[in-house]
Amino acid sequence: MLDVCLLGTGGMMPLPYRWLTSLMVRYVGSSLLIDCGEGTQIAIKEKGWSFKPIDVICFTHYHGDHISGLPGLLLTMGNADRTKPLTLIGPKGLKRVVECLRVIAPELPFSIKYIEITEPEETLEINGYRLKAFRVNHNVICYGYTIEIDRTGKFDVERANAAQIPKRYWGVLQSGETVEADGAVYTPDMVLGPARKGIKVAYCTDTRPTDSIRANASGSDLFICEGMYGEKDKQKKAREYKHMTFYEAAQLAKEAGVKEMWLTHYSPSLNYPEEYMEDVRRIFPRAIAAKDKRSAELMFED
Repeated sequence: MLDVCLLGTGGMMPLPYRWLTSLMVRYVGSSLLIDCGEGTQIAIKEKGWSFKPIDVICFTHYHGDHISGLPGLLLTMGNADRTKPLTLIGPKGLKRVVECLRVIAPELPFSIKYIEITEPEETLEINGYRLKAFRVNHNVICYGYTIEIDRTGKFDVERANAAQIPKRYWGVLQSGETVEADGAVYTPDMVLGPARKGIKVAYCTDTRPTDSIRANASGSDLFICEGMYGEKDKQKKAREYKHMTFYEAAQLAKEAGVKEMWLTHYSPSLNYPEEYMEDVRRIFPRAIAAKDKRSAELMFED
């Protein structure tokens, strides 16, 4: 199971009812943040989740509405006596940007590991899931992310018995590891059926529609996508500032074949995003104008 919470849905500036951009994902005891805008700490508290399991924070880019909440979050984590290292992931320049922000959070009881993304696409295996960063099209270097959890095939007891594999090795093989023992080599493919469908979440913000989004969001269970503007007369402004309209996001969701799309990163002038959803759903019926702290539990399919 993958827990997903869109902590903040605002772009540019926080509002009394809308914090700035942040997504939190929980999986088997660890938590990942993507972006950390102003209000992220409050949103986590309001949700009732914990700062303690956060061990990875990814950044799409370094505009203030996506990273301004980081110094305070680091201080809170330090004041909670955290000693476990924290991994930060983001475009080139990550360490320089964070070290500048840390002028106001200089003393931390834990170390920070920096992973700077320099290629158009990069994939990391971390905490039991696969994290992929892919370039999008904003007015600064910006990345989207996918989170994928693979699922192995079913264990075939008849095949295991036919191969005379001792039962004490079954659990190891089921977890995908090879066993060398008793003068024999046992591999997972000897006892596992075809891989089953896993879980996939795609996230992008601050971008024009791109082929990289379409390709990487393909087949996602959940696609969280920027919708800066719902007003149809804002198309020119979206192109100029390299953002997306609701309708462009819906078209991407349709072409990528995702199960569900949540819109996020709204313009401060957009008070009631749901007013525009009837037209959006004509393009992609399973579109939702997300509000702060919208959550989902994504389960493996039977």
